[in-house]
Amino acid sequence: MPSETSKSTETLAPRPGALPGPDASGLSPETPDAVATGPREAGAVVGHAKDVSDIEAGLDALQTTVAPTASRWSKAFHAVYPPVLAIAILLAVWQTLVWLEVQPIYNLPGPEQVWEAVTRAAASGTLWQALGTSLERGVLGFLAAVAIGTPLGILVARVRWVRVSFGPIITGLQVLPSVAWVPAGIIWFGLSDATVYFVILMGAVPSIINGIVSGVDQVPPLYRRVGQVLGAGRFQMIKDVILPAAFPGYLAGLKQGWAFSWRSLMAAEIIAVGGGIGFGLGAFLQQGRELSDMALVFTAILLILVVGMVIELLFFAPVEKSMLRRRGLAPETSTSKGSGWLLRRRELAAAAFGR
Repeated sequence: MPSETSKSTETLAPRPGALPGPDASGLSPETPDAVATGPREAGAVVGHAKDVSDIEAGLDALQTTVAPTASRWSKAFHAVYPPVLAIAILLAVWQTLVWLEVQPIYNLPGPEQVWEAVTRAAASGTLWQALGTSLERGVLGFLAAVAIGTPLGILVARVRWVRVSFGPIITGLQVLPSVAWVPAGIIWFGLSDATVYFVILMGAVPSIINGIVSGVDQVPPLYRRVGQVLGAGRFQMIKDVILPAAFPGYLAGLKQGWAFSWRSLMAAEIIAVGGGIGFGLGAFLQQGRELSDMALVFTAILLILVVGMVIELLFFAPVEKSMLRRRGLAPETSTSKGSGWLLRRRELAAAAFGR
């Protein structure tokens, strides 16, 4: 009587002429490229392969950056025309208000009268003197604020008792109007440039400190653990791990610090006039008020506005765009139809100045 093993062997042995059976995947192991054993199995295999290929193609499309097909001149045009159109609309509304005589012409001069005031101030050199003085003060004061606010911000962010003790005071200083420091600065430093720089520092330093603190608070704890595993010391942890990760918040604090610096400067120059203080845009604006020359007042206001916009476009916008690109956060739709004109304008400014 045959054994159980021989019966099992006879049962599992293939019949002569039979096709090799499919394996667990439904494919024949002996046929090249996984030939299916029947119509139903073949359809399932083909459908499965098609689904996998579709998913892979979709993932590749998500990871692939589509190169812009527009020419450089086309991109420049699309970046320039929205702000030009906005300026044209504002000028048209302004001129319409003048024609409607909402205010007398000496109270509301038109674009033509303001342009004449600009050309007169430029020809006399007053415009360039005021612009140069204010730019020098604004840039130097902002750099001094960065040099002071950066280490203080790191200290407040990393030392808990310092944050608990001085954090509310720093926030209060940030919301305090900078013009409140002008009388104290005049009493302490007199009518000198020291008063102007003091007001700038008191306006900008708290914003920079809070920007660093906000950026450090948003650093994932995993980054610190990785730095500790790699053997980073306290200084290396701050320099190589925390500060690079906190840079977005730090940059936001720098932008706000510049805005507060520029506003503080204008407040100081308007109030502190005379003595050893030079002639800046604030004094230029105050001169127009004293002469009741609204065209001169509009000229000073436009100059203050233009300087703020130029600093934003030439410095902060390229730095922010470079940071976003390095972190993979740059908006891919900035060159597509319907994207924001501000992003395209920033791209144009960065390309024009080689950044």
